[in-house]
Amino acid sequence: MSAASEGGVPGTRPEGIRDEREAAAHVREMFGRIAPRYDLLNHLLSLDIDKVWRRRVAKQFTAILHNPAARVLDLCCGTGDLALAFRKEAPAGAEIIGSDFVPEMLVRARAKTAASGAGVTFVEADALALPFGDGSFDLVSCSFGFRNLANYESGLLEIFRVLKPGGFAAILEFGEPRGKLFGSFYRFYFRRVLPLLGGLISGNGSAYTYLPASVSKFPSAEALLGLFERAGYVDVKFERWTGGIVTLHTARRFK
Repeated sequence: MSAASEGGVPGTRPEGIRDEREAAAHVREMFGRIAPRYDLLNHLLSLDIDKVWRRRVAKQFTAILHNPAARVLDLCCGTGDLALAFRKEAPAGAEIIGSDFVPEMLVRARAKTAASGAGVTFVEADALALPFGDGSFDLVSCSFGFRNLANYESGLLEIFRVLKPGGFAAILEFGEPRGKLFGSFYRFYFRRVLPLLGGLISGNGSAYTYLPASVSKFPSAEALLGLFERAGYVDVKFERWTGGIVTLHTARRFK
């Protein structure tokens, strides 16, 4: 059963986009354009809370990260912030690989890694067709990128394929705060202020209009949990952080 059959969407569909192929091409081109100011805007528009969220994800998987024999893949890694947070958590631990299908993002990820001396490898790859064998990783993560996939079910199945039996998946994504007062304030900021500031600073207003639109169309935390379970995962759970602004889903591939 797909997300679409439950009243949602099968994957991201920017305005005017008809199918998965067009959606993927649009997302790749859009993120390539905003790559030069991507980090600045992420930190500025989130008031640096995005750094706290990534560190918190890393803290949840310390056992894996500190294991030198483990392998970790960060999907849709962008400029590498979560992969670098993993490396900082365990400087001599697991092998860490970041993948993204936007080359402009990877240029910046590699530059940051070189400047810091962190041991992270970056690979250009489509999250729906990964160039890795079955059962390759102990942990596959994705922060703020899963929402941009052209097909969510295919994304979960591809993560499942490359996970080792017993391995973990972790997806951190934006959500919709539930509190009446905080929710109203956040929606005003997210839908009105953020697109304006993001457009002014990046020079690309459409990318920051796409952001709140894509979040509003993304499956709820409960619906995404259901997609995980139908893809074959076990121990699926989620946590809402910072008043529900973001949600972390974790799951395991059954042994």
